[in-house]
Amino acid sequence: MESLTAYSAPLEGRRGLLRLDFNENTIGPSPRVVAAIRAIPADHYAIYPEYDGLREAVVASLGGRGLTPAHIGLFNGVDGAIHAIFHAFGAPGERLLTTSPTFGYYTPCARMQGMAIEAIPYRLPDFDFPFEEIRSALGPAGSAAAPRILLLCNPNNPTGTRLAPQRILELAAAAPATLVVVDELYEAFTGESVLPLLLAAGANGDPFAAVPNLLVLRSLAKTAGLAGLRIGFAIGAPALVERVGRVCGPYDINSFAVTAAQAALADQAYVDAYVAEVLRARDWLLKQLRQAGVRHHAAGGNYLLLWPRRPAAEVEADLRQAGILVRSMAGKPLIDGSLRVSLGSSEQMGQFWQAYRRIDGLN
Repeated sequence: MESLTAYSAPLEGRRGLLRLDFNENTIGPSPRVVAAIRAIPADHYAIYPEYDGLREAVVASLGGRGLTPAHIGLFNGVDGAIHAIFHAFGAPGERLLTTSPTFGYYTPCARMQGMAIEAIPYRLPDFDFPFEEIRSALGPAGSAAAPRILLLCNPNNPTGTRLAPQRILELAAAAPATLVVVDELYEAFTGESVLPLLLAAGANGDPFAAVPNLLVLRSLAKTAGLAGLRIGFAIGAPALVERVGRVCGPYDINSFAVTAAQAALADQAYVDAYVAEVLRARDWLLKQLRQAGVRHHAAGGNYLLLWPRRPAAEVEADLRQAGILVRSMAGKPLIDGSLRVSLGSSEQMGQFWQAYRRIDGLN
């Protein structure tokens, strides 16, 4: 543990600024969420949380069709789910297989368990998914040398790389001894998920019967605006969800998060409208970047990468002085020197573009 490096992010001092640095919802949750939280009686603050109904609400939001509450794990954010997965399945000498670059929290979680990490890079120049390399690294079905965990962020943060859901199911079926975790935090911005395929195939039974080694992660942080309340879900075969839940505390999710999640899940129209607005703003900003000749990459998710003409650290600092936060990708394989810019509303992206043009010396 003495040699571990903690995953850290510059989270302080962000309030009051335009937050384009952590891929959050940039305008806040549905008014129904705010009303539900305000309606919590004061005496309920003194009561341990209750979770009845939340798993059922998640099932309903996903369309049911074979899913049951036992298929849904509740966690203190998807970060909590990732941490629990490694505690439940990781061990010294075991191997994590993933891609590079990807979400930075996977690595410290693996190292906490003494795991080896094999991170296969995306293919340049367009950051294509290295499917054949991943398939080869999984080894033959049933191999004793198979990785313990395959973790895929889809679409990938930060490159936006997308892997077709059917290909993910192929990987899970080909590696029954490997836990295949699909981090789908950004799926709403692409509409691509393994769940519709599973639900269609398992309409009359367990949707995960053919892939009991597959776990899907979802969140309400990026779309519903609940990042500050920390609520995440893991969806998979009941036995798998139960095993991951064993390493968690009985009250890890607070009552405010439970109430907010139920209200958010009941207002899908708000989420749909926010996602549509982000996609409109994305299209507008991409047009500006192309016209100005700015090198950029945008493939999926509510974010994109761009490479400024000036040093990225200087541009990042100057944008902060202008009240706009973006995230430097300094030191990340393949994308060092770029900035990751989260996407918000059309008005917010107009504000960003006006400042960026001035700061990076664009005509």
